[in-house]
Amino acid sequence: MEKNKNLKPGLHPRNIHRDRYDFPALIQTEPSLGPFVSENQYGDLSIDFANPDAVKALNKALLKHFYQISDWNIPKGYLCPPIPGRADYIHYVADLLSQSNQGKLPNPEKTRVLDLGTGANCIYPILGSSIYNWDFVGTEIDEKALDAAQANLYANPQFRGKVILRIQEDSTHILEKIIKADDIFDLSICNPPFHESQEAAAAGSLRKVKNLKGKKEQKVQLNFGGQSNELWCKGGELSFIQKMIRESIVYKYNCFWFTTLVSKEEHLKELILALKKARIAERKIIPMTHGNKKSRILAWTFLNPEKQDAWRKRRWE
Repeated sequence: MEKNKNLKPGLHPRNIHRDRYDFPALIQTEPSLGPFVSENQYGDLSIDFANPDAVKALNKALLKHFYQISDWNIPKGYLCPPIPGRADYIHYVADLLSQSNQGKLPNPEKTRVLDLGTGANCIYPILGSSIYNWDFVGTEIDEKALDAAQANLYANPQFRGKVILRIQEDSTHILEKIIKADDIFDLSICNPPFHESQEAAAAGSLRKVKNLKGKKEQKVQLNFGGQSNELWCKGGELSFIQKMIRESIVYKYNCFWFTTLVSKEEHLKELILALKKARIAERKIIPMTHGNKKSRILAWTFLNPEKQDAWRKRRWE
């Protein structure tokens, strides 16, 4: 059977963005995208993915066209995420919940998700609530980002009562001082800062633009943007996730599945060791592929089969 050449390789089977972008339709939905679209060297319509304004206009069009997000914006310089990849995370963790519920998605009216580091874009709550009708709590340490995320929610009334935001006032913690004693979450998601420094983030962006343009740049603006707390932290991704694992021990019965993206495969060995020390009941590594880029979701739970069954009966039936 011949493969459909118009399908993007690797995306989740339910991901609505598997087809190549229909730019005429997207421009009709969001005219501000129009000036950024032109024919590329192969004669196909595209945008310059190294241009942050073009990427932002594409995101506005995708969100409006596919998810009925009437207005979405982020302050200049903040992370502008690739929508197809973010949607993939949502679909894969939906599968994780189904596997924990005898192959069926739990009742969306009883599904509550914690998004750690929701960002100015608020993209995971927007997608998760739009696709699966889940309720979200989004957390953020940057007050300006939190205000921007709240503005995106206010601009789209369908999220009223579905998504609430909390400020993390202590940047040395991830889960602590966010999860309350009576909080219950079926799932937590996280896209951690994966660079160790601003210099490492800049070098990574230079490599990305070289891949996009086919030539080396001496200086580059981050095409997907990003503030310091969004892109780097002391010790990078590994240190961040290790801390998240340690803090999850305190909240082992507040959340069924803790999950996070892990961009670097070489970090898995130490993370699995950290999970063993935390004495978790079960873990999963869910591979994801976006074109040539490979990533994965690390998931863990402290609930043994008996406690998982009790959770299902109490929460989802």
